[in-house]
Amino acid sequence: MLHGIDVSSFQSSSYGTDGLSFVFVKATEGRSYVNPRLSAQAKRGRDAGLVVGFYHFLWPGHLSDQAQHFVRHAPEHPGDLLAVDWETTGAGTHASNADKDLFIRTLKRLRPHNRVLLYTNREYWLNVDVTSYAGDGLWIADYVTAGHPRINAEWRFHQYSSDPHDRSVAAFAHASALREWAAP
Repeated sequence: MLHGIDVSSFQSSSYGTDGLSFVFVKATEGRSYVNPRLSAQAKRGRDAGLVVGFYHFLWPGHLSDQAQHFVRHAPEHPGDLLAVDWETTGAGTHASNADKDLFIRTLKRLRPHNRVLLYTNREYWLNVDVTSYAGDGLWIADYVTAGHPRINAEWRFHQYSSDPHDRSVAAFAHASALREWAAP
């Protein structure tokens, strides 16, 4: 299993990269928020030779505007991964299944040369999701032993810890397999 982390404005732009194969950087949220450390955090990952991904925290409604906002700010680079973060918002709401699915399909149309993933937690996957649509792959959050999420579904990434960063493993035997998959 390959190891990686995800970072947002809450983490430093000089995060440690030893032992990592990938990093996901929060790019945007809703229709207006942009991570002020986006460029520096992405550069740190690229400079370390990591596969870089970007994620958007999805809010209900205005999906076209949110997708455009995300692709305006997430660098367009071959082999980068794109993900939609689908969970409860700070306002206690969440985008619907239809919104989530449409957002993923819109990203796949806007960025046909990038893999698009669904990030969600085990509770959402088991009890909120009714379509099981995850685009090109599922990134599941379940804080148990790395690589053993408690779901009956194929996954590409498993977030298993949040200490000191959100830590994930990828279901690839080696970094070159991840790079090859990420560049369809």
